[in-house]
Amino acid sequence: MRVTERAGPYTVVVFGSLEEVDDATKALATPLLIGVPGAMILVGGVTWVGVTGALAPVERIRREVEEITGERLDRRVPEPVARDEIHRLAATMNRMLARLEDSRERQQRFVADASHELRSPLAGIRQAAEVARSHPGALSEGELAEAVLEESGRMERLVEQLLLLTRTGGAGPRHLRDVDVDDLALAEARRVRRAGLTVDTSGVGAGRVRGEATALAQVVRNLTDNAARHARDTVVVAVAADRGEVELVVEDDGAGIPESERERVFERFVRLDEARDRDAGGSGLGLAIVKEIVAAHGGTVEVTASALGGARFVVRLPGS
Repeated sequence: MRVTERAGPYTVVVFGSLEEVDDATKALATPLLIGVPGAMILVGGVTWVGVTGALAPVERIRREVEEITGERLDRRVPEPVARDEIHRLAATMNRMLARLEDSRERQQRFVADASHELRSPLAGIRQAAEVARSHPGALSEGELAEAVLEESGRMERLVEQLLLLTRTGGAGPRHLRDVDVDDLALAEARRVRRAGLTVDTSGVGAGRVRGEATALAQVVRNLTDNAARHARDTVVVAVAADRGEVELVVEDDGAGIPESERERVFERFVRLDEARDRDAGGSGLGLAIVKEIVAAHGGTVEVTASALGGARFVVRLPGS
């Protein structure tokens, strides 16, 4: 190393050896050439092993999901032991699969029940036709026509209710407007009176809700029809508004519903033994439709014992 400094008429020259620096550089060159790539390889390997281990549960979940089909919704993805994000993802997917499995089972039960219910009127029509063909004169034209009309009417009502269920199931009301529940109740009461029953509407007061008029009219009709089928002589209809809610009450003086069966009556195609014996043309869908429509409007429906001795249905809907 040489350093030169000029100061006035003098020149100072300083020399120093770089041998030590060169030796140090040579000493470090080989370790660096070998160590740095080795360290990078080591870090890369450790990272690969760590990431692979961390993603192994994801790969197991992926393989399991690949095997799940519409016919194998009972399968579940493995949930890692570690309580991390992957565990929460697996748990969420398992809950989703459980919901899908439940939905498929309910759909299959619904199709099976619908097929069973439709088979009955079809069998009645077929039986009447076979008797008329095999034994001419056994049934008069009037009797044959009456049998066919009765069974076809029953089948028509069932199909209409099935279509209504598919429109209301899981969907909210589409055409919202102010609906006077008291007007709907009074209209249904007049219709039921024509069947010869006593209908008490003294408890009908003003009650307005925001909803779909056609659907809410179906709720009132199904409840009054149900009460009329099971009543001995009297049906009571009442409407009242209180604390931002509108309450619709329909009760009868029939045999009532056992407490253990009060939740089941809102299930599709459920008919109690007493209803099966006395109910002419009931499909077991009316109350299920009521529950679907009321839930879609943000309301609730329940059944209790009536002071008249029969059943008391109470619908509560948000007021407008």
